[in-house]
Amino acid sequence: MRPDTLRLAAYNAEWFNALFDDAGHPLEDDAPSSRYGISRGTQFGALGIVFTALDADGIMIIEAPDTNSRRSTVRALENFAAKFGLRANRAIMGFPSDTEQEIAFLYDPSRLMPRHAPRGAPTGKKGSSRAPRFDGTFRYDLDTDHAPELIRFSKPPLELAVRGPGGLRLRLIGVHAKSKNPHGAVDAAASVRISIENRRKQLAQCIWLRQRVDEHLARGDNLVVLGDFNDGPGLDEFEKLFGRSGVEIVLGTGDDPAMRLYDPHATMALQSKVSLTPTTARFYLARQKCYFEALLDFIMVSPGLVARQPDWRIWHPYNDPLVMAVPELREALLQASDHFPVTLDIPLAAAAV
Repeated sequence: MRPDTLRLAAYNAEWFNALFDDAGHPLEDDAPSSRYGISRGTQFGALGIVFTALDADGIMIIEAPDTNSRRSTVRALENFAAKFGLRANRAIMGFPSDTEQEIAFLYDPSRLMPRHAPRGAPTGKKGSSRAPRFDGTFRYDLDTDHAPELIRFSKPPLELAVRGPGGLRLRLIGVHAKSKNPHGAVDAAASVRISIENRRKQLAQCIWLRQRVDEHLARGDNLVVLGDFNDGPGLDEFEKLFGRSGVEIVLGTGDDPAMRLYDPHATMALQSKVSLTPTTARFYLARQKCYFEALLDFIMVSPGLVARQPDWRIWHPYNDPLVMAVPELREALLQASDHFPVTLDIPLAAAAV
């Protein structure tokens, strides 16, 4: 990694939690992982290859190992980093989730100084309609019946204040928005109903997140919003029903450029007329007996960071020529997760005007 550049990554490491015991020790054996047809040892080794290749200063990990009364996200991730000799060998997390999937940040302590810095007021069960803290409750009318629903994040976004090389200061928000898949549907009608309900909740989470983005942009912060949005422009038929995707909401669509975030892959998807869009995730559809790809993972940045002319990259095993040229890395990306990492290289010196 070049010393004059800061590299950030976003990576959904599918069911990372299943690769550790309660003490945070790796389970490198032939037992099945939570990835279909992949052993725990194979997935663990593949993740080591991917993280080593990324060589990032900081990685926002989606589906990081669990934290509860017995398990520790930080301990597991730091054991993982030590196992593979990663320079990003310290971990930090924020509010724990209600699931076995956390959001955590693995970083190089010689380059970054992050701290958990949540914004917004705590709420009770009644919630708030104005950007409450992400472990709280958001009041929002999802169906225009004048009766606001109560929205919560099962995986609260991770808010970090980060000091980087050269005095660069960043605000990072790691995101794992609600899935829109109709889990639990018993028939076609239930599938549509649950899909619409999940879409509403996903959009409400993105509106909540956008309110926080507005606060940071109004303050002139260098903001990076990164992670898995379980959504993207033009991804499904329900987008027409609601008018726009959650990704568009978070990016911002107002007239003032100073109040918009930017991600080139999202821009390509929004402008595409022939579905020539990047993808960051690959899922097998058993009924169709084929793979489906989607753009779900993003790194969105504020205007001040755009002015530095950063570089984005999706580490896709089939679409990235540099990955294709390294068979070991290509196979590791396929074995490690159903998502592929996205990186952002930020020049530490501001671009000349």
